[in-house]
Amino acid sequence: MNNKSKNIFDIKDKIIILTGGSGKLGSIYTNHLINNGAVICNFDINTPSDNLNKLLDKNYFFFKTDLTKKEDISESLNQVINELGVPDALINNAALDSPPGSEEDQNGPFEDYPEMAWDKIMEANLKSVFLSCQIIGAEMAKNNSGSIINISSHYGIISPDQRIYEYREKTFNKPISYSASKSGILNMTRYLSTYWGNKNVRVNTLTLGGVLDNQDKEFIENYSSKVPLGRMANESEYNGAIQFLISSASSYITGSNMIIDGGWTAW
Repeated sequence: MNNKSKNIFDIKDKIIILTGGSGKLGSIYTNHLINNGAVICNFDINTPSDNLNKLLDKNYFFFKTDLTKKEDISESLNQVINELGVPDALINNAALDSPPGSEEDQNGPFEDYPEMAWDKIMEANLKSVFLSCQIIGAEMAKNNSGSIINISSHYGIISPDQRIYEYREKTFNKPISYSASKSGILNMTRYLSTYWGNKNVRVNTLTLGGVLDNQDKEFIENYSSKVPLGRMANESEYNGAIQFLISSASSYITGSNMIIDGGWTAW
C-alpha cells in the first residue's frame, strides 16, 4: 500500500492572473508562485522591474493593462487564453493608498479630502476588482473551475488608529477612500462566492496587515505596539496564504475572509 500523500498545496502549472504584479508585494508573490511551478500573468499599467523581466523564461508574462478599463482587461485576458489557456486563479492585488503625485491635502484630514482623490482610489481599488472579477471570473465560470483571491486590508474591517498616523511631513493617514474601498471588497467576495458557487469558482478575501518597509522608527514602534505578535509583517509572510487559497488544500473554502494581521483585529 502506497502511503505517500498527494501534495494538496501543489500549484504547479496553474495559470494565475495577478493584478498589480509590478509593485513590491506583487513582485514578492510572483517570485514565490513561480518558484512553486505556477505560471504568472501580470496585469498592470506599470512596466515590471528588470528583476521581474528576467523571469520571462520562467513562466512569467506581462500584459500592460489599465485595470479600470473593461476593454483593456478583456484584451489581456484574450491573449492569456489564446497563449496559455483559461486561468486557474485570479489575485486582485492592485491598489492605491492615494492618487499618484498627490498633494498633501489628498492624504490629510477627512474634512479637506478632495472628491477627485475619492474617485481615483475607488476606481483603482474597487472598480478594478469588480471589472476583473466580471471579465476573468466569467471565463472561469464557463470552465467550471477557478479560485479568486481579493486582497483587502485590516483597515477595511477597522478604522486606522488615528493616534499613530499624525499629519506631519512624510507621514500621512490612510485616507477614507482606502478604508471604504477595502471594506467594499469584503461583500463583493461574499456576493460572488454565492453567485458562482454552483460553477465551482471559489472567491475569498485575504485581509492583510502592515508590511515592514521603509517606515520611520517611531511609526514602526507605534504600529507594532498594536499587534499581539509585536511586529509588522515581513514581505514574504503572505505567500503561504495565497498559495493555500489557490491550491486544492482550500477546495471547500469560499466566501471567507482570511485575516493575516499579526492579531491586530483580535484585541
